[in-house]
Amino acid sequence: MQRTGTSRARQMQRLSEIALITQVVTFGSQRAFSQLVQAHQASVRRFLYRLTGGDKMRADDLAQETFVRAWQGLAGFRQLSGFETWLFSIAYRLFLDDQRRLARSPLTHAEEVEQECQATDVALPAERGNGSFALRHDLDQALSTLSEAERMCVVLQCVEGRSIKEITAITGMNINTVKSHLLRGKHNLAVYLSRNGYEESINQ
Repeated sequence: MQRTGTSRARQMQRLSEIALITQVVTFGSQRAFSQLVQAHQASVRRFLYRLTGGDKMRADDLAQETFVRAWQGLAGFRQLSGFETWLFSIAYRLFLDDQRRLARSPLTHAEEVEQECQATDVALPAERGNGSFALRHDLDQALSTLSEAERMCVVLQCVEGRSIKEITAITGMNINTVKSHLLRGKHNLAVYLSRNGYEESINQ
């Protein structure tokens, strides 16, 4: 019964999003687009925050650019996947472009990361579920040890609750590649956390 209610709520949300998208595409409604932004900006920022290794400023910049690109390209949204999945695919491509840009100036990036790590009172973005600050910090540290592809897939599934099908839509990877990255990523994550005092929680 609860599953039926959840499914119905998602269907209503999707219909509402389609109505807002139609207003944006047909009439250029900035108000309708603002509603779409408000509904999805937290999840997009959280997603990018994880991918950037906790770089809040960089995640916010990429999130802002994600919605700029979404506004510019909304007429091309074919609704083959959910709107948020489409947003995540834009965010993912922007992240990869930014990674390539930073790779060309590693010293500058290293300095930025060092400054970010020295900040002591940086608030983490809202996340699903509850958890202590220490646990979230350790999780961020653990995620930073994964390869880029592993981190991407693990964040999408374990933090954002995305299905493997949705991950393939966002990243463009095939299903077997996604499964492989998830398997290795989860294993490496468990090993890291186990070495840092989380044996009991991992084994349960």
